[in-house]
Amino acid sequence: MADSILQRIAAGDSAAVDECLRQYGGLVWSLARRFSNDHAEAEDSVQEAFIDVWKSAARFDESMGSEATFITMIARRRLIDRHRKRTRQVDTSALYEESVPAGDEEKDHLEIADDAARARQALDQLRTEERRVLELSIYEGLSQSKISEVTQMPLGTVKTHARRGLIRLREMLGAEQAREVAS
Repeated sequence: MADSILQRIAAGDSAAVDECLRQYGGLVWSLARRFSNDHAEAEDSVQEAFIDVWKSAARFDESMGSEATFITMIARRRLIDRHRKRTRQVDTSALYEESVPAGDEEKDHLEIADDAARARQALDQLRTEERRVLELSIYEGLSQSKISEVTQMPLGTVKTHARRGLIRLREMLGAEQAREVAS
């Protein structure tokens, strides 16, 4: 069985670093944009997240979860740390600058909750097998091989259900977003 991208990074394979950025860059970027409305801040967050991924690559254990889960958790922790640091810092801006309305953070939480509800509704529309595989992966953090054991499905079938389910989710959520933009 071929080494994972993270195992290759831990072994010092520089090509694996590029492959990791290509494969997971979009995922980390989307997380960073959710945590920050500032483009430059999001870019810095992504860089820090991937530096943490490189440093932690040797700790990756396929039996504990997928590479995507491992990278997402590292990125999420880094983003939370940066967000907490930003909110703890004293505001040194001039008094005449426009201040951020107090309700912005609440608005962000509502938007995230709304996004989560739409994702949950879309997940509920998937075929039973696709939904079950994705729920075990998302909510339980199980790797595809663990899902195969739990569901008694062949590993290839689990992978197929996961891929098809994700494609259908992307299509449903993309169509919904397009409708919102059009209206």
